[in-house]
Amino acid sequence: MTLPRIAVDAMGGDEGVRVMVEGAALARRDHDQFKFLLVGDETRIKRALEKHPNMRGASEILHADDVVSGEEKPTQALRRAKTTSMGLAIDAVKRGDAGAAVSAGNTGALMAMSKLALRTMPGIDRPALAALLPTLGDNDVVMLDLGANTECDARNLVQFAIMGAAYSRIVTGRDRPRVRLLNIGTEEIKGTEEVQDAAARLRAATGLALEFDGFVEADKINRGEVDVVVTDGFSGNIALKAIEGSARFVTDLLRAAFTSSLRSKIGFLVSRPATELLRHHLDPNNHNGAVFLGLNGVVVKSHGSANALGVSNAVAVTARILEEQLTERIAADLAELDHGSLKGLPDDTRGGPETHKGDALA
Repeated sequence: MTLPRIAVDAMGGDEGVRVMVEGAALARRDHDQFKFLLVGDETRIKRALEKHPNMRGASEILHADDVVSGEEKPTQALRRAKTTSMGLAIDAVKRGDAGAAVSAGNTGALMAMSKLALRTMPGIDRPALAALLPTLGDNDVVMLDLGANTECDARNLVQFAIMGAAYSRIVTGRDRPRVRLLNIGTEEIKGTEEVQDAAARLRAATGLALEFDGFVEADKINRGEVDVVVTDGFSGNIALKAIEGSARFVTDLLRAAFTSSLRSKIGFLVSRPATELLRHHLDPNNHNGAVFLGLNGVVVKSHGSANALGVSNAVAVTARILEEQLTERIAADLAELDHGSLKGLPDDTRGGPETHKGDALA
């Protein structure tokens, strides 16, 4: 399959052009069919490309004079969508000049621009931000929403479950991924009204390509017992940052322990293979690339602090989504939902958009 080229916001992220171009080059080293539209300051991009000969014939540059800053509010960034590297990368997807866009820039601005330019798919009220997290099992877990919507109703959560399951089928190979709603307990009586309502709808659903397993608590997300964790963006963003913080705490604690004395240093040398494996497993760069699900186009968010390896992984995630036609899979699953897989429940499970208070987290 010939993949469409990927638009890369070369100015996004903590280190900008150097890391974004190096990450794209690293991805192309493993997959020489990748082609790119590099969006940003043309002079700086050309300078970065000099170090990566494998990118020259596979890349086109689209100059952008402006950059979205990390502190900028989404409403402010939207006004400059036609001049910023982020906005032009997304617009390339809208026009069909690229199959997908990758950015390490401001998350709130990226979501706002993507939603305005690409719009949500029929049957989706709001897009969700989904990412892969490491587990003790054989496969990563898909978690959404991670910050696109601070408040969600039951219908949003059902839609997130369908989209997350479609993504999980690609990355895990399971025909019916195990889906659970994040909750404060696993008992059926626990949780908010929205979570309880979403659970009832998913239990009653028939014909969907997922296995609804009830609730999961935050301390079980990484155990490998679930394939998709569904929640609102406020709770999901807090849970994600708690997991990332715990991972950094463990690695920093081990580093301090192994350098505290001569005996500890000797112990480190003996246990180095195991500690290196742990470090690799906990490194967020190895799981980089969050996806905005539910849009009429593919947009992937790279972590702002990602190194070249992290950007390379985000590009690889993007390519796999294009290759596996994730958007088309979600559309097919939504069609199944529209054809009565929630029989006996109120009509609003298949209705149009409702009003929401929650906006994307910046």
